[in-house]
Amino acid sequence: MRKTILAILGLLTIVGAIFLGKYLVDKNQKPKPKFKKQIKTVFVENVENKEIPIVLTASGNLTAKNKIEIFSEVSGILKPSNKLFKAGTNYSKGTTLLSINSDEFYASLQSQKSNLNNLITAILPDLRLDYPVAFTKWETYVKGFDMNKTTPKLPDFSTDKEKYFISGRGILTAYYNVKNLEVRLSKYQIRAPFTGILTEALVSPGSLVRVGQKLGEFIDPSVYEMEVSVNSKFADLLKVGNAVALSNLEKTKKYTGKVVRVNGKVDQVSQTIKAFVDVSDKDLKEGMFLEADLVAKSEKDAIEISRKLLVDNTAIYTVKNDSILSLVNVNPVYFGDEKVVIKGLENNQKILTQVLPGAFDGMIVKINKK
Repeated sequence: MRKTILAILGLLTIVGAIFLGKYLVDKNQKPKPKFKKQIKTVFVENVENKEIPIVLTASGNLTAKNKIEIFSEVSGILKPSNKLFKAGTNYSKGTTLLSINSDEFYASLQSQKSNLNNLITAILPDLRLDYPVAFTKWETYVKGFDMNKTTPKLPDFSTDKEKYFISGRGILTAYYNVKNLEVRLSKYQIRAPFTGILTEALVSPGSLVRVGQKLGEFIDPSVYEMEVSVNSKFADLLKVGNAVALSNLEKTKKYTGKVVRVNGKVDQVSQTIKAFVDVSDKDLKEGMFLEADLVAKSEKDAIEISRKLLVDNTAIYTVKNDSILSLVNVNPVYFGDEKVVIKGLENNQKILTQVLPGAFDGMIVKINKK
């Protein structure tokens, strides 16, 4: 009897333990959460293929197209002039920029001119006897000889004998010596080759000027030139005469330029080619930094989108049947800093206008109708 009772109690204990364990397990189990299916909203636009201009962006500094560095070819003391030789001074074409004291050189020139006049005067008696035909023109030349004016050209020779006679008296040598000194005298005054402004002045009145010394810098502020570097693959697309849109770094001012030259050599290191743009505006100054948009060519049947929308540089997402994302391969023809020009889409296809995180081919979406 005792064994029977113990066996029954053990069996009941086992059965109770099983039911208790099952109860505890069932109690601790949490119901599976039910997720509500979420459909993301996307913004789209219809494809409208058209002719897209390819615009190359570049930047550079302005340089005056007409610009000279002023050097002295003679030496002497710099004389005061009507206008101060200072940076920012404007000069008209032909106006004296600098004047160097030439008193000593002028006296030497006058001496040579006097010597030439004496040589010609000395041969007049011989000309009257031996070359009476030539006498009149040489006499007229001597009478018209003015020491304070530019030496006139010698009379033309009527015969070879006359030429040999004049040359043998050293008159030709004396004449060309005088002309050489007159040319050199003109270098004591430096005149403006064009209307412009002085941007650099390195000397002042009373300074000793030496041969080969740089005196300043002079520019024409009416036309500026900007050198820009463009990828060599567009070398065949850049054309002289193309319009160029220019702007300052702040994008607050716009200018219009024109391509005037394209270099025929490609930089071996950067693989770029240099183009030169002319621009004119009263607000421009030399050294200003501008950004340029060069129109290289146009692509037909293309659209321009943000580079962020391009997937692996080969595809973009479109929306089919107003609800399904579809990854479509496209042909990018030009990459800009923020935009890309693509081809290969049909008109009225719907493409995303904003990046959709987690997007995949076949994803169900809802188009924003606003």
